[in-house]
Formats: sequence, structure tokens, C-alpha cells
Amino acid sequence: MDIKFCKCKKYVTNSFYVKKALDLNLNLEEFLMLTYFDNDYSNYLNMEELSNNIGIKIDKAYLVFNSLLSKKLITIETIKDVEGRMIEKVSLDNFYKMLEEDKKAKKKEEEKQDIFSIFEQEFGRPISSMEYEIINGWLEKDFSEELILGALKEAVYNGVNNLRYIDKILYEWSKKGFKTMDDVSKHLENRRVQDNRKELFDYNWLDDEE
Repeated sequence: MDIKFCKCKKYVTNSFYVKKALDLNLNLEEFLMLTYFDNDYSNYLNMEELSNNIGIKIDKAYLVFNSLLSKKLITIETIKDVEGRMIEKVSLDNFYKMLEEDKKAKKKEEEKQDIFSIFEQEFGRPISSMEYEIINGWLEKDFSEELILGALKEAVYNGVNNLRYIDKILYEWSKKGFKTMDDVSKHLENRRVQDNRKELFDYNWLDDEE
């Protein structure tokens, strides 16, 4: 049965791609073959042609190919071609998923750094290591960055620049099931309909009772 390479999804080879390959401890031949597969090919895979294109002997090409399979960076899927014949295609979807997960993790880490910088700007001083851990704890408890910054803004508006106050705000919002600042605004709007009082940053959340 012939093996056909199928380009399931275009992924541009860039520095992030290279870094991921290095993180996976790929040797040069594995990296070259993975890069070869990452390009658009519609022809049936010929191992001899593959070995020539990446400059390694055919026996070595088979070893490298099997190594990529064992590392689950590529998979082989069986499909029917247009003529109804069963063929096997090579898929890089696993590798692409790894790249996407790494990019999401990197983005999340960058967002963490941004939120810490915002706290320092609002407080007018560097945050302590303990404050860093508290903020990080909020993020790990799945408080959204939007909600944390909303609580920070609430505290700054009221002239309070300590995390204990912000933690109490977040606790009250969590009890009410708020996930976004839109939830906070809707709650205030409902209360204003009832008693026509207090704007967002004049509201005393710590004394709020349903």
C-alpha cells in the first residue's frame, strides 16, 4: 500500500517551530524530515525520493520516519482516494497541536507578566514576592484577568492599594457567580433599578447584600 503525504494544515516554519523542535530534542534528520512534511506535497510518498531530498540514505530515512511515528509527531491515516482506493496519508496534526498548546501557554505567561506590570503601575511601586504569589493564585483559581483588573480598578478608585481589599472584592464577586465585568455591571444595573443608587465605583461591595 502506497503512503501519500497529506498536508492537513498549513503551518509556517518559523522560530517558534524551530524552538519546539529543539525542545523535543529532535536530531537534524528528524527535523529535516518534519520540515519536509510541513510543506505542500500532493504526490505519493517515495522513500527513495524523500531520502534524496533531505540528503540521507534510504535505510536511515526509514529509521527517522519510524522515530517520528514513535514520538507521535506524525501519524498515518487510512482514507479512500478519488478512485476509491485505500491509501495511507501522513498527518502532522499531533505536532501542530503541540505547537498550538505551546503558543497558548506562552500567551498566558505573557498575560501574567502584563497583569503584574499593571498592578505595579497602579500601586506606584514594585509588587512584593508575596503579592506576586497572591495575584498568581487568583489566576490559578480561574479568576479572569478582566475580573482581577476590575477589582484592582475598584480598589484604586476607593484609595485602597492593598491586595487584601481586592481579594475581598473578588470573593464577593465569586459568591455572586460573576465571571466578567459585564456580569458586575448587570448586577449593579439591577440594583439601581430597585433603589436608584450608587454608580459602579461608588458601590460598597463588602457591604452588599442580596
